[in-house]
Order: sequence, then structure tokens, then C-alpha cells
Amino acid sequence: MDIREALENIWENRKYATDDPKTALSHLNEEVAESLKALMKGDVEKTKHELQDAMSCLFIAMKVLDVDPVKAVQNQVKQMKKRNEKVMILKNGKVEIYVDGNLKGGWSIWGKEDMKEAEQLAKEFGCEIKYE
Repeated sequence: MDIREALENIWENRKYATDDPKTALSHLNEEVAESLKALMKGDVEKTKHELQDAMSCLFIAMKVLDVDPVKAVQNQVKQMKKRNEKVMILKNGKVEIYVDGNLKGGWSIWGKEDMKEAEQLAKEFGCEIKYE
């Protein structure tokens, strides 16, 4: 089944009628929350069921907001493939952060402890570390 056809089938068989984006997103949020609650309780089957309900709510919200599901998937794949190149350069008592070659910020470091903290931040944010 094509994703557009699936969206239309869900829309035609929905249990509630709305054209209000807030209502549609509220239903989606509720189902996701129920899925998480079930997972936290260790009930995997209920988690799966609630997740499927959430998918229906997502499709309904997409329809209400006029989101093309094929374009949405394409955009998400494109965005996921796009990797921001994040580099932290440590040099002469200074840290500089570059994203895609553009300087985004920096600060002074005064000792080994500051250096360790900067390295930890780099790891947490997925930065490549360069020493100069």
C-alpha cells in the first residue's frame, strides 16, 4: 500500500472528525504518551498497540495540516543524511567551535581541568576534536 493511500484510508476510517490542528496533535500526543506509559510498565504488546494508534493520529494530523506524506518522508531522509560537521579546536588556551566551517563561538581555557571539560563537551555534542 502506498503511503498516500494509507493516509487516505486512515482519514476515511477515523473515529473522530476534526479540522483543528490542535485537536489532531492533542490526540497524537495522547497516544504517544500512552505508548510510553505502557512501555514503562513493561507491557510491550500494549506499547505496540498504542504506537499503532499514534501512527493513525499522526496521519490524521498530517492530513489536517495538509502535509504530503511522501514529501515528508523525503525531507526527513534528506535531513537525516545531512550531517553537520562540528569541530572543536583546542589551541593556546582557547576553544573554538566550528559548524560546517563557520565559527560559532569560543572561550578561554586556563588549565587541564578546563581542557578536560571542553573535551567532554565535544564528545557530548558530537564534535570532532582538533588540537593546534
